[in-house]
Amino acid sequence: MQTVILLFQCADQKGIVAEVSDFIFRHDGNIITADQYSTDPENGHFFLRVEFYIDETLHDKKSLEAGLTPVAGHFNADWKMYYKHERLRMGILVSKPDHCLVDLLYRWRSGELDVDIPFVISNYEGHRNIVKQYNIPFYFIAATKDDRREDETLKHASRDSDFLILARYMLILSGDFLDKYGKDIINIHHSFLPSFKGAAPYRQAFERGVKVIGATAHFVTETLDEGAIISQIVEGVSHKDGVDDLERKGKNMEKQALSHAVYNYIDYRIIKYRNKTIVF
Repeated sequence: MQTVILLFQCADQKGIVAEVSDFIFRHDGNIITADQYSTDPENGHFFLRVEFYIDETLHDKKSLEAGLTPVAGHFNADWKMYYKHERLRMGILVSKPDHCLVDLLYRWRSGELDVDIPFVISNYEGHRNIVKQYNIPFYFIAATKDDRREDETLKHASRDSDFLILARYMLILSGDFLDKYGKDIINIHHSFLPSFKGAAPYRQAFERGVKVIGATAHFVTETLDEGAIISQIVEGVSHKDGVDDLERKGKNMEKQALSHAVYNYIDYRIIKYRNKTIVF
């Protein structure tokens, strides 16, 4: 028996859940969990995430997809189907700040992150010894804002990863890189977006005298810090907190927001819609 996850979205209309459930029944499946959401029951958009058991000796992935195609066509739906046991390969890009890197590696080694990590790429050589402790390939690529050396990064990323994590990677990836890679990239930004985009957000927050700071994990797009938000963490601050205090508090929130986003991504709980996400 295998667990299959279906992500399904379309214009809201009658009969969606009934027909999807019937499809699973006709293929000898047993529903484990089902979550749904509509932006508006009248002329809204509908989202569905279903986990179900299936006997793969009776129905393989190809036959399941063939069986669902006419159902999805009836509703003009976008959908994706995943086998839960198929582990994703998560590549990591990181610059000198190491707190998110170390946190992800710890969670991976402890079994909290059910992924493979085929490589860590960094423009800071000092991370080699950290990564070596986890027996993960480490590639030092001396990229700078003037010479991002994206072809070298792309060589490893395209071949060996299913998605990328920017664990405080301090260089902007070009539109050409994003097009050639063609897969999801998740970034952690050290502010509560959409406030304080770009560089030095904690100093920006300090200068504005904010009472709450945060961290945001989001999908990467060509426009800086504008991708769909996946996860956000916030914490209160006061006039007594300086920039160093904000940075210290922020590091902990960055780790939490990023790991939460990764958990949801590898468990197929995220559906993209316009420039938003539905996270079940």
